[in-house]
Amino acid sequence: MSGYKLLINGALVDGDASLDVINPSTEELVATCARASSAQLDQAVAAAKAAFPAWSKTTMDERRTVLLAIADVLQANATELARLLTQEQGKPLGDATGEVYGASAFFRYFASLDLPAKVVSNDDKGRVEVRRRPLGVVGCIVPWNFPVMLMAFKVPAALLAGNTVILKPAATTPLTALKFGELIKDLVPPGVVNVIADNNDLGGAMTSHPDVRKISFTGSTETGKKVMASAASALKRISLELGGNDALIVMSDVDVAATAPKVFGAAMQNAGQVCIAAKRIYVHESIYDAMCDEFVKLADAWVVGDGLEQGTQMGPLQNKAQFDKVMGFLDSAKKDGKVIAGGGRKGDKGYFIQPTVVRDIAEGSQLVDEEQFGPVMPVIKYSDPADAVARANASIYGLGGSIWAKDSDRAWDLAEGMESGSVWINKHADLRPDLPFGGSKFSGIGSELGEEGLKEFTQVQVLNMAR
Repeated sequence: MSGYKLLINGALVDGDASLDVINPSTEELVATCARASSAQLDQAVAAAKAAFPAWSKTTMDERRTVLLAIADVLQANATELARLLTQEQGKPLGDATGEVYGASAFFRYFASLDLPAKVVSNDDKGRVEVRRRPLGVVGCIVPWNFPVMLMAFKVPAALLAGNTVILKPAATTPLTALKFGELIKDLVPPGVVNVIADNNDLGGAMTSHPDVRKISFTGSTETGKKVMASAASALKRISLELGGNDALIVMSDVDVAATAPKVFGAAMQNAGQVCIAAKRIYVHESIYDAMCDEFVKLADAWVVGDGLEQGTQMGPLQNKAQFDKVMGFLDSAKKDGKVIAGGGRKGDKGYFIQPTVVRDIAEGSQLVDEEQFGPVMPVIKYSDPADAVARANASIYGLGGSIWAKDSDRAWDLAEGMESGSVWINKHADLRPDLPFGGSKFSGIGSELGEEGLKEFTQVQVLNMAR
């Protein structure tokens, strides 16, 4: 298990059990890694709790130095990490490389932030300051679609704020997280960052653990509900970035040929396994047929295959459970709409699904109403832009959305009415480390990234002195 051990209290240790990791492109074993027991989770939490007093008293400059060192080591090992990421997750190697470099950049961004005390008043009557204090031990739970990047949404902010960390990756993509632990082992004091892997059996113990003061979770809405319920037992803080069913609205004045590839890419990135992928495509009736025709051309030309093969544009679904779920969505699509591209499995090995375009479909279908999290695009016709926004808002989700139009002022006005945490105009899924990211409704609680995201890892403290 060399290279795939747990990181607990500054030491790389074998798990009390092991975990097989499968390559979704080949359905073959990538590696066997360490798997933590509940006792090892307790050891990791105890180590983080013991490390917290000293770490919380370090200066911001000292923490920044650590973040920058982690950024450097991610960048220096990008080639190895990206290849490992492709093998366990399935995405094309170029995308995996970009994910690792992106994670490095996010560590650098957080190293540029500060948490200064705010002086509310300072006069002959007294002094009042508002400060941001660290919370303690933070549990960071990361999903399988972007295991490196989403780690970098959480860990650097938690560390900069003065917290200690337990990082738990998804059971199907633990290797890059464990490798990350190995790479940073000597960059942080023992116990400040701990990395464990499980087989989906330690989440409840982590979220209910009395010594974990915050959970930062990214994953499905249903699991997020369980996290919230479990965290309530210890009244711990939570940040939940959950599912989305993002609506993308195409206005009648767009250049169809120029817009279609961008819209298609917004739906198909990472085989549609993106929380903010475009999952409902609303197209004005005047350009509906033309846009559908362009989508078919793009789907038919899309290169689907093993992410390690040169030229691959889209890899497989990450795991068999998700593959089976999306195949079920295809059954719904064939009943409720007209499949004009794709529509089935690609090949007989690996979790590959053809890029699929479905037209003449509307709300009420499972494919439109639920989050498919796969490479299946429902294209929905509308006539009135205000009605399209209302239909987009009718979803229980509210993570992201976008409006595409030549008249950007009109698009801006419509965007203000969309009920989602992020709304883009003439682009989609543009995440930046300096902008807060979070969802409304069933898409989450709290924010990540930016100054707001950093503050999520702190407790407000008011110092109020009389003179």
